[in-house]
Amino acid sequence: MDIPSLWSPSGTYLNTPSYGLPPRPAWDALHAVLADWHGGRTGWQHWGDPVEGAREAFATLVGTDRAQVAIGANVSGLVALVAGSLPPGTRVVVPDIEFTSTLFPFLVQPGLDVRTVPPGRLAEAIDEHTDVAAFSAVQMATGEVADLDAITRAAATHGVLTLVDATQAAGWLPVDATRFDFLVAAAYKWLMSPRGTAFMTVAPDRLDGIVPAQAGWYAGESVHDAYSGPPLRLARDARRLDTSPAWFSWAGTQPAIELVNEIGVEAIHAHDVGLANRFRAGLGLPPGDSAIVVADHPGGVATLEGEGIRAAEVLGRLRTGWHIYNTNEDADLAVDVLSVTSPKTLTPKAPAKRPAP
Repeated sequence: MDIPSLWSPSGTYLNTPSYGLPPRPAWDALHAVLADWHGGRTGWQHWGDPVEGAREAFATLVGTDRAQVAIGANVSGLVALVAGSLPPGTRVVVPDIEFTSTLFPFLVQPGLDVRTVPPGRLAEAIDEHTDVAAFSAVQMATGEVADLDAITRAAATHGVLTLVDATQAAGWLPVDATRFDFLVAAAYKWLMSPRGTAFMTVAPDRLDGIVPAQAGWYAGESVHDAYSGPPLRLARDARRLDTSPAWFSWAGTQPAIELVNEIGVEAIHAHDVGLANRFRAGLGLPPGDSAIVVADHPGGVATLEGEGIRAAEVLGRLRTGWHIYNTNEDADLAVDVLSVTSPKTLTPKAPAKRPAP
């Protein structure tokens, strides 16, 4: 497979933590379905086929069964199903820099007791008083990779429900969904899909405890027999939590995730982290375990953009993301460009305000 030919970046793209670039199969599939829509030259029913293909591909990616995968449009809507099903008094521990799509659905529930802790102390904060631990596998503001082993051990010891947001992980970091009660992920970042597709895996013993508050026809046991009227007839598996899909986004999502599976997430992990560490070394920073590099480098985004390199500024710090379409030359170029200024040492500190996407 000629991997580089599958993408056509304009310049050097280092902003995958904001949105990923579509591989050619995803781009072609999206444009094909848009052309069908534009010309009104087809029925609509088959536009649901890529939803099921993407569900299967995501299940394969995270090591679970497709029957345990629900689909939605975004992470917050899926997390809200879990948060809204918790009884009053439930104590939830969340990292203090958690992305708000994972945090706000819990904070908005008036009966929940939400406690925040530094990401590195989440495992030790899980105790006999904790009911739920909700966190990102990789933090968008710092690139910090959660200690999944320590968190799952602590949760198992104290019988704590776990919800992990894998949006900044799925596609480069190997993740086993069966280790958690719930795993959610938006597909438009490291899974390189159109915006508007997301997944939630649900442990079989947790499904009955979730109220399908967004149920509609697509949550029906037989989708095309659930258009109108009672009785309530929801799917018996995680599909009961589905929301009606944005057809065209899913057309691009299926081939994108299938490509990730074809390349192999372990190979992508080695590639991405290797490039991130090449970049870190060039800046005089220690090696890390993340595909996201965040550095105190004032003016770094503008400096890079001046040379056709796309990155991001998050809470005043330079953030780069290294993915399958990046190369050693990209890392070396970014280092060379940034060498005109003097970066400060990377310090994953808690921000004073909530991060923005």
